[in-house]
This record gives sequence, C-alpha cells and structure tokens, in this order.
Amino acid sequence: MRKLVTLLAFVMLTAFAPALLHAEDAKPYSDNKEINLLLLLPPPPALSSDQMKAELGEVLTVQVTRTKDMETRAIADATENIWRFADVVNNPKFTAAALPKVAAFFDRIIETEAAVVDPAKDVWKRPRPHLYSDLVKPVVPLSKSGSYPSGHATVGTLMGIELANMLPEKRAEIMARAWEYGHNREVGGIHYASDIEMGRISGSLIAQAISTHPDFKTEFEAAKAELRAALGL
Repeated sequence: MRKLVTLLAFVMLTAFAPALLHAEDAKPYSDNKEINLLLLLPPPPALSSDQMKAELGEVLTVQVTRTKDMETRAIADATENIWRFADVVNNPKFTAAALPKVAAFFDRIIETEAAVVDPAKDVWKRPRPHLYSDLVKPVVPLSKSGSYPSGHATVGTLMGIELANMLPEKRAEIMARAWEYGHNREVGGIHYASDIEMGRISGSLIAQAISTHPDFKTEFEAAKAELRAALGL
C-alpha cells in the first residue's frame, strides 16, 4: 500500500508540476537592454512641481468619490494575470487549465513587463502616493517600489494588445478592459495619472518591439490557435 501511495503521489506531482512551476520558469521576451524606458519616456514630475500637486489632488479626489464596487474591482485587478480579462472574453473555457499554451504565453508577457519596467522604476524612484502624502489611503496591497511608470498599466495594456490580436472580434471590449485595469491603480490609491499614462505607452512600446522576435511569433500563433479553437472561433 505504501508503494502504491508513493507511486500515485509521484504521478500527480509529475502531472501538475509543469503548471505549478511554469510561472517561475517563464522567461521574458525582452528586457531593458532592448527597450530602455529611460530613453523613451520623459522623467516623472518633480516632487515639488505643480503637476505633482495636481496629480496628488486627483488621487485624493478619486479616494473620496470611489464606490465600494470600484474598490472591489481595483482590489481584484491587483492580480497580474490574463484571466482578469475573463469578463470580456465571456467564455467558460477561458481558464488556465483549459488553455495551457495561452497561460504559458502570457506568463512570459508578464515577465517581459517586469524585465523592462522595473529597472526604470529603480532609477526614477517616484514615491507612491501613500508614501508622498499620508492623506492617501490605498485599498489595494501596498508597494514601496517606484511608482513611475505603472507596471500594472504596462502589463494590462500589453496583455490587452496581445489578447485583442488573438480575438480581433472583441478588440474594443478587450482594450476598454485593459484601460480600466490600468485606471484601477489610481482607484486603488497606489498610482498617479501620469504613472498610468506612461504605463500604457510602455505596454504599447513593448508590444511593438517583441512582435518581431521569432520565439514570440511562434508562441503567439500557437496560443492564438489554441484559444480560438477552444472558444469555437
């Protein structure tokens, strides 16, 4: 019996290990050596500038006008994965379990955002709204990393572009969702408006740059074919 239990445990681990480990093993399609945001974006507003004060005022205005439903949505969108677009794809087969190639592709997309954006954040070191003013009360998980540009807005835009390219029939809905995903960082109280604007630009720049990479093209086409077949398109 002990040997049987051990064998079953081994079989289960072997079957599920790729799915469990894939996100950790995912490799970015590019990095900040190819896409240097320090050369492509303007620097963030100076801490004492009028723009900084205006953007803080906007964060505080959102803070007092956001509803519970908006807060709930922002909290849910703090998660970085393609499945946050399930509401606009609107198909029960849009899951990681049903779409392993799609899951693997977007794991690499998420790693690409980090590889490009994080080095720029570390240089610019713009303080998050709650670190700049104790009047700001975020409702999403806190972060002390640089605020500019927004990684969530970057990856939301990047995921939206790639998903819309796979499902052009739903492009309008997908891109509207991508824009909401980025805006929810301001709703959550963790980013300024210019962080989100530059994140959207960054996501677009990354999408354009990686579109010529052979590994990207191969994996994109495989994921697209899997997705469209699963959705009956």
